[in-house]
Amino acid sequence: MVTGESETSQGSSGVTDPAVVALISELSATVGVSHTAASLLVHKGLHHPAAARDFLKPRLSHLSSPDSMADRDTATDRIIQAIRKGERICVFGDYDCDGITSAAIMTHALKALGASVSVQLANRFEGGYGVSAAAVARIQGQRPSLLVTCDCGSSDAESLRVLAQSSIETIVIDHHLVPSEPLPAVAFLNPRRPDCGFAYKNLASCGLALSVVAALRTQLKAPIDLHAYLDLVAIGTVADVAPLDGDNRIMVRAGLERMASGARPGLRMLFERARIDSGARITGEDIAFRIAPRLNAPGRMAAPDLALELLLAEDEKDAERLADEVEQLQKQRRHAQANMFEEACQDIEANGWHKDHAIVVGRDTWSTGIVGILAGKLTEHYGLPVIAIALDGQVGRGSVRAPKGVPLYDSLSQIADCLLRFGGHQAAAGLDVHKDQVPTLRERFSAVCLTHSAHEQQRADAMIDVTGLDERDDVLQVARDLTQFEPCGEGNRQPRILVQGKLLAARAVRGGHLQIELLTARGQTLRAFGLGLGEQADSLPSELGIVGALRLACFRSVERAELRIDQLLTDGNSTNTQRLR
Repeated sequence: MVTGESETSQGSSGVTDPAVVALISELSATVGVSHTAASLLVHKGLHHPAAARDFLKPRLSHLSSPDSMADRDTATDRIIQAIRKGERICVFGDYDCDGITSAAIMTHALKALGASVSVQLANRFEGGYGVSAAAVARIQGQRPSLLVTCDCGSSDAESLRVLAQSSIETIVIDHHLVPSEPLPAVAFLNPRRPDCGFAYKNLASCGLALSVVAALRTQLKAPIDLHAYLDLVAIGTVADVAPLDGDNRIMVRAGLERMASGARPGLRMLFERARIDSGARITGEDIAFRIAPRLNAPGRMAAPDLALELLLAEDEKDAERLADEVEQLQKQRRHAQANMFEEACQDIEANGWHKDHAIVVGRDTWSTGIVGILAGKLTEHYGLPVIAIALDGQVGRGSVRAPKGVPLYDSLSQIADCLLRFGGHQAAAGLDVHKDQVPTLRERFSAVCLTHSAHEQQRADAMIDVTGLDERDDVLQVARDLTQFEPCGEGNRQPRILVQGKLLAARAVRGGHLQIELLTARGQTLRAFGLGLGEQADSLPSELGIVGALRLACFRSVERAELRIDQLLTDGNSTNTQRLR
């Protein structure tokens, strides 16, 4: 293995240890993959052919047994009781993709089982995250006897107590931090509970919701097709940045295949607007950057219910209409986000906040629904922890993001006395703060972040392992092999390949992007694209190396390999570097 910032290989995998070279060749022959793919498998620690095959072809039959999941049986029994007695059930989901997909799974399945069910979603602009006071009033208005929360509820003990006083029992399905005190709920499904024996701890809430549906199907002997929900599990899991290993990898992989079949009308219409070709292989990156932002757009701009309607739509015309509305909100979100980012950078640099150990920035013209994206973009841009705040009168609602390795929940816990409230987890959090406390928050958050090695972690995270394209390999076959590494994302970074060769052509294309044709050592022509690198077209040498993501593209039913450029290397040195995701 090599890295894009140091040594380079001479058209091979870059491995020189004879024992490792032999291991790669043996794995390539035994598993039936290219030497390049075998090198990546070895680097992942998948030395044994059986382990490599399980990774490349994950099977639903390998999912962890749910029998030891705490409260799963209790939740199932209570829901069955409600169905049989005709009780009204209210499903309540959070406003993000995990909450929306979880709510969609539970709502659709309960209706299929004959339950009397209604559904509500949290609203950023009316109560905010979780089962807020405003949400309690809406739930009470539905007059249910049973509430099933999806992707929220863990931090809502007081609201659940109020509901219990209204004779509304609660089942909590959530994967967030487990509270220290028992929840006033009939059942609390969360693998992170210390007393939960379920083997896999990283399920997103959508995966938990599917497990409950599976238990209901078994107990009631109902003809429910669980595979039909795997596309929703894939979306919720990837969008929530859950680790793509173990059970998550198995379900998301199956979900990607389900999505590619176009079985769900709402997603099929969404793919058209996201310019994802019909029948194309769907990747984790497609979900993260093309599907999830669109499903989140309604909740960021107004209310998330539109996204839920789209996912549950069964009529083609309804799905088309809803998808058009979602796409319009997505365009509005992008425009507002661009303006907010520009304003934030102006404030940060005018005040020199980027020279501190963390950034706190806010305006009263910013949207509560977009500050989360803004905080993430500012973190990426400045490499620092960021709190972005939408001020509304005397109170601001903020989102917190940071480079990998900064424990945000712990950091906010240390300065809780200057906040009205906060919540979330170590990788992302939210808070409410009084306007007068923002300067204090800026000073104290920066001081807390000084104790964390954010810059060290960021540099370490940027050193992404890269393997060279083996000269023995057909580049198209390598691209085909790499499709089996999907889903890529958190915990399973997309492989980066170094390809060296002779430059055949380079030109700037529309939008300021770069298109290259490279002749590989094996004599194959490879097309590569670099976003925003068009100005490099006239200054590239006759021989160079390209580090990037090798992907399988299909045009008019013809497959070809394409490389998305992350780095251009000349004489082993980087001439241009894009941020590696």
